[in-house]
This record gives sequence, C-alpha cells and structure tokens, in this order.
Amino acid sequence: MGTKTVDETVTTAKTDDEAVDATEAAEVQAVAGDEPEAVAAEATEAERSFVGQGAAAVVSAALGLVSLTGGWIGTVAAARETLIGQLQTSSDASVATQIKAVYGDAWQSSALVAGLFAVVALIVGVVVLARPAFGAPGRPQPAWIKSVAWGGVALGVIGLLLAVLKYTDALLGLPSAG
Repeated sequence: MGTKTVDETVTTAKTDDEAVDATEAAEVQAVAGDEPEAVAAEATEAERSFVGQGAAAVVSAALGLVSLTGGWIGTVAAARETLIGQLQTSSDASVATQIKAVYGDAWQSSALVAGLFAVVALIVGVVVLARPAFGAPGRPQPAWIKSVAWGGVALGVIGLLLAVLKYTDALLGLPSAG
C-alpha cells in the first residue's frame, strides 16, 4: 500500500518500520541538501568509475590466458623463425645446427611472445588492484573486480614462469642430435 507524504516521498512498505526507515532516509537527504536527482547522478557516476576497472581486470585475465595458450601472434612468430631458419641453414650443415636454426629459434620466439603477454597481464592486473589506493577512498572496489584482477595476476605469473622455462629450454628442450 503506497502513501504520499508532503515531501513527495513515496513508500510502499509492508510494515510500519520500513515506512519509517524510508521516510527518515528522505528526510536525511533533504537535511543534507541532496536532491534525489543528485543522489541518482552520483550513484551513476560511481558505477561508471568501476566500468574501466572491471574492463581492465577482464583484459588482464584474458592476456594471462593468452600467455598460457599461445595465441596467433606466437604462432606467426614461430612460423617466421622456422622459415628464416630454413632459409639460412645450408643443406650441408650438421643435424644439430639444422635443429637449432629451424626449431630452436622458433621455440624461443614463441616463448618470448608468451612472456610478453604474461608481463602485460601482470602489469594490468596490478594496476587494477592498486587503483583504489589512488582513487576516492570512500568508495571500495567491488569484489568481482578484485577477483578477476587477481586471476589475471595469477595467470600472468604462471604464464611468465612457463615462458622463462620454455625460453631457457628447461621445459621441453630441443632433442640432441648426437
């Protein structure tokens, strides 16, 4: 059942306590000098300020995932290094030299690209997590943004670790020709 008061506050309450709470909230707004439109605009502005942080958190997680899976840039870089290795290696070169030139450099360039994606994921995730320290102290960051940013940081760390292991041949190194 809705009632209209003198200050144009509309309450639809099931109990008297809820009606009193809504009326008190309207009176506090009137005393503070805030118009309902100003409060709504402030709430909309607060939501907008988190859109960029949420998007950056999702980008961080996506970049971390790409650092683990490779992506087409890593594939193109590896194929390019394979072609260069084939062109620069003479047919009378030793098997070890051919393996290194054709496959080793491609493996390392793929690891380098994955490492770059991991570093960018780490940077973006850390910036999102550090942003509240430099923003408005009265507005806490939503929990889902923190969770996604931490996921991006974790994927970035794992991707960077795997890229370093791959680049140094500690993970699935080249076979020996001898």
